[in-house]
Amino acid sequence: MSKDHNARFFNYPNPKAFEQPYEPPPPPKNPVIKGNVLYYLSNVVAALPFIQNILWSNAGFGSLRDCDGLDNVDPRLDPTVIPIVQPGDEAPESYTDRRSLQRAPPKDGQPRFYTIVDFHNAYKTGACTPSDVVEALLPIVRRDVSQRSPHATAFTETRVEMVRRAAEASTKRWKDGKPLGILDGVPFAVKDDLDVRGYKRHVGTSHDYTKGQEVETSWCVKKCEEKGAVLIGKLNMHELGADTTNNNPIWGTPLNPYNNSYYTGGSSGGVASVVGHGIVPFGIGSDGGGSIRIPSNYTGLYGLKPSHGRVSTAPLPAAVNSVTVRGPLAASMADLELAYRVLAQPDPSSWPSSHFSPPKAHRGPRSKVLGIYEPWFDRADPPVQAACRTALQYFQHELGYEIIEISLPLLREGQLAHAMSILAEGVNHKTSIYNLTPANRVLMSVATQTPTTDFLLAQRVRTVLMEHLAHLFQKHPGLVIVTPTTRNAGWPIDPADLAYGVSNANMTLKNMEYVWLANFTGIPCIQFPVGYVNDPEGKGKVPIGLSGNGEWGGEDALIEFGHDGEKWLHQGLRGGRPRPQGWVDALPIDNRNPE
Repeated sequence: MSKDHNARFFNYPNPKAFEQPYEPPPPPKNPVIKGNVLYYLSNVVAALPFIQNILWSNAGFGSLRDCDGLDNVDPRLDPTVIPIVQPGDEAPESYTDRRSLQRAPPKDGQPRFYTIVDFHNAYKTGACTPSDVVEALLPIVRRDVSQRSPHATAFTETRVEMVRRAAEASTKRWKDGKPLGILDGVPFAVKDDLDVRGYKRHVGTSHDYTKGQEVETSWCVKKCEEKGAVLIGKLNMHELGADTTNNNPIWGTPLNPYNNSYYTGGSSGGVASVVGHGIVPFGIGSDGGGSIRIPSNYTGLYGLKPSHGRVSTAPLPAAVNSVTVRGPLAASMADLELAYRVLAQPDPSSWPSSHFSPPKAHRGPRSKVLGIYEPWFDRADPPVQAACRTALQYFQHELGYEIIEISLPLLREGQLAHAMSILAEGVNHKTSIYNLTPANRVLMSVATQTPTTDFLLAQRVRTVLMEHLAHLFQKHPGLVIVTPTTRNAGWPIDPADLAYGVSNANMTLKNMEYVWLANFTGIPCIQFPVGYVNDPEGKGKVPIGLSGNGEWGGEDALIEFGHDGEKWLHQGLRGGRPRPQGWVDALPIDNRNPE
């Protein structure tokens, strides 16, 4: 069975268990710095390598040198694992046919988030047109007006004439009875680290990485536009994607739809803000260390981090780094599924996307096995554990899932190895360190101190983790490894953080304790909301999410798991899924999907 299984993949790890008693990491001791102190200290750190080296060592990166069992392990620099295309894996006739949508969110008496189908129905019945929707949205999203909406902070740029032309073309297609599919006329938006023709790309910084030149639109954005979806702008992100709050002193800090006193999470925080507020039903983000899943968690959305290389990063080469992928955030599972299938169309000109089979809906029986590593799961804060375990009971007793206990090695070392890798791969930011905000001036200065020998040690840790995961997936076919998405329920905003940012590696490490695994090993991971807690200050709710990690190429099974999670949220959770207080009615007519 093992050899047959491996034969179905290219670059599959050698299945090998690595047993190690769990050792919780010691409490981190990184200094928390903000305000004027951060501003002045960042310049000192950027100028003095010996201080950078002290901070590098204080972060614990050097501890990988003491990790047992790595001496005879080869480093693995690329986590890409590709399921070999099988007969019958041809592309479906259409990714945006109405039949592509498996199911709408269950009805539970709660006001629903609008879905792609709601927009589709509105256009089909003539209740409104894509141009009507765009004209309603433009005053909300534009930064280039004197009286900005609070939601404009989530955007970096909106090319108004381009938006109107796309909406007018869609409106004409609907009028002529020739829509391109279910996405025709549906508004969406994308994170600012993707390229779009006619737009600048800042990656959350003050620097324009297009240098004023025309760029080719990223493959996944192009696929949505080819189906008639209307891009309404590019979205705010954490500077360089280098932390998980989306605190951005340059572009502003976007609003959390459930609670304005909490961060949206990052680095795809602008996407989470506009989808969570109902401005668009889906958006495209990127995820190098939880950057789709953390903001989806913090804003009560659905997010998918695909297998490494599954969604084309073109025109940027896939070799830019070994951890980051493109993927969707959406207000419902139906929209997440549809968006994923459009984004994941193989790009024939790009490795490794060209070698993946076309995405298709899951068919036939599905294994329902959930694996939990209890010592790791138990590190979540009590409200997070309570919400996740209650949802898991529903999975087990109502939906027929089997829950088994598993073990995972080198978790403390793995998180350090991931952090070392993503920082070392990100130091080539192509702008002066002094052009960055103070927190990233410190972070990127410290990242330059990683020696090659330690970087290679990190890649050996990657090998061990991937081999152990391969062992688990072969021992338990269809296994989904479940964790809370974050240990904490949200991240409150300290107003003192906003002017210069904040350097709080202790909270960042806590925030990322579970999400890094999928990035570092290349496996897919889905996040969905499972509950809410009240903010201690009474300013709103704080969403809590659960994550499922699947085998390489296993997005289809994870999507089914996400649909089951949506059942829990709407049918099992007392009170159901609430709309956030900051809801924006982008489709002010009653045309919700009757199915």
